[in-house]
Amino acid sequence: MGRNTRKRRTPLATKIVAGAAALAVGGGGLVWANFYASAHEDHGGHNRTRSAGAQVATIDCPDVGQKIRDVPDRARGEVDGELATMDSQITNAYQRLATTRRAQAGDSQFVQNSILGPLKDRRKAVIDRIQLEINRAGGKADDNLDELAGCQGRPADQQNGGGQNGGGQDDGQNGDGQNGGGQDGDGQNQDDNGNGVAGPVADDFVDINDVQPNSRNSRNGLAANGDGGSTGTFTTDCGVNENNLFNSDNLIAAPGVDNGAHHTHDYVGNQDNDAFSSDEDLANADTSCQNQGDKSTYYWPVLRLQDGTQEFDANDQGGGAEGNIGKILKPAQAELKFVGSQQGDVVAMPKFLRIITGDAKSFTNGDANANTSWSCSGFEDRQVTDKYPLCPEGSQVLRTTNFQSCWDGQNIDSANHRDHMAFVQEDGSCPEGFQAIPQLQVRLAYDIPTPTVENGQVQNPYAVDSFPEQLHKPITDHNDFINVMDEDLMNEVVDCINRGEDCQ
Repeated sequence: MGRNTRKRRTPLATKIVAGAAALAVGGGGLVWANFYASAHEDHGGHNRTRSAGAQVATIDCPDVGQKIRDVPDRARGEVDGELATMDSQITNAYQRLATTRRAQAGDSQFVQNSILGPLKDRRKAVIDRIQLEINRAGGKADDNLDELAGCQGRPADQQNGGGQNGGGQDDGQNGDGQNGGGQDGDGQNQDDNGNGVAGPVADDFVDINDVQPNSRNSRNGLAANGDGGSTGTFTTDCGVNENNLFNSDNLIAAPGVDNGAHHTHDYVGNQDNDAFSSDEDLANADTSCQNQGDKSTYYWPVLRLQDGTQEFDANDQGGGAEGNIGKILKPAQAELKFVGSQQGDVVAMPKFLRIITGDAKSFTNGDANANTSWSCSGFEDRQVTDKYPLCPEGSQVLRTTNFQSCWDGQNIDSANHRDHMAFVQEDGSCPEGFQAIPQLQVRLAYDIPTPTVENGQVQNPYAVDSFPEQLHKPITDHNDFINVMDEDLMNEVVDCINRGEDCQ
C-alpha cells in the first residue's frame, strides 16, 4: 500500500515537536521479545516478570489539555505544541515501562524512581512553560495546573470511570466489562498479545450475540434528529481514502507538530491534510468528495489487522515504532450524513469549524468523552463502546459516530478543542447559549475476518490505532471534522435538512 506524501512546510508560529522514537523496532512494532526471552530462562523468573507486568501495565497521566481554558488566540499554537510535547513524554515513558520488565521484577520501586518520577519532573517543566505562554499573551493561567504533573502506573484491568481523572488519583472501576483485558496465568499478558505489541487482548472482544439489544453504554452522541424539528438529511460521498492519504498528524489538536497523533489517520474529503495545513491550504485543496463544493476534512484512526503484514509505516513514528502494526484496513463503505434537530431548524456551520468527538485517551481519562460505537451489520440494535465485536460470517464490523451538534455561535475552535461544541440534551435541545447545527454522523463498514479466541488468546485481532499507552482499547476510538464547505453548499445542506428532505 502506498502513502500519499507531500513536502512539509515549516510553520511560522508553532513548534515542531518530533514524535518519540521507538526504543527497539523489529519487523514493525515495539519489541517485547527480549523481555520474554529472559523471562523464560527459568519458571520462577517467568512468573515474577508476568506478575510485574500485571501490576503496572500502562501509564496514567492527567490530561492537561482538557483542563486548559481561556487561552489567548496568539498563545494557542505554542500551547498546543507544548501539549504535544507532553504526549511524546508519555510515549517515551511507556516505551521504557514496556522494555524494563526484568528490572521492575527485581525492584519494587523501579517504576516510580526510574520512570514516573522523572516523567513528573519533565511534565512540570512543560506545564510551567504553558502557564508562562498563557500569561505572556495576556491570559490568566490556572495556578492549579501543577497538580496535574504526576502520573501513575496502572494495571491493565482497571479502567478509569466517569470522566477526567483530575490529579491522577486512581478511581478506576472493573465493572461493566471495562476491564482492559489484562490476564495472568494461562491468559494473555498486557505487554504482548502474541503479535508483538500490547493489545488488543482477548478481553477486548465480545461476540455480538452476547451484547444485549438497545444497550449502548455511551452517554454521548445521541442522534439529533427525530420525528419533530428538522428531519431532513444531507449525505456527502467522499470515498474510502482511495488516494491513500495517511499520516500520524492531528491538524486540530496539534497544529504544526509532526506526528502529533502518535497513530495513523485515514483521511477522506480534503486532500491537503497534515499538521502544517493552514485554512487557506484547506480552502485551495482538492477534495475526494463527489460534490466539489465539499472540501471538508473527515478523518479517523485507521483499523489494522495484526496478521504480520509489513505496512508502509512499519518502522515509522505513529506506526510500528509506536506499537501500531499490521495491515491497514480501509472501510468498504464510509457514509457521511448530516441530520437535523428534534427541536427545530438548524443554522449553518461557520467555515473552518473544528469538531473532535470521542477521546483518544479514554482508557486512562475515563469514558466521559467516549463516543464511537461498535457493532456488526445486521445487529445494529446491539452497540458497544468498550469492546470490539466478533461478527458472524458475512457480517461487517461497524464504527458509528454521532458528532456534537450544538455550537456556541461564536468560535470555530476552543482551547481544549471541545468547549465551543456540545451534545444535545435528553430532550434533543441544545444547552443554553448554544444553537443547533447540522449533526455529522459517520458510519464506517469493514470487511474483517473474525478473530478467534483460543486458550485465552486472540488470534489475528483487529484494532484501532492508538497512543501507545492506551493499549489499543476500543473505547479510545475517535473522529475529527473540519468544515470546508463553500457557502452555497452549506446553505443547501441547511435548507434541505430544515425542509425535511433527503439530499446528496
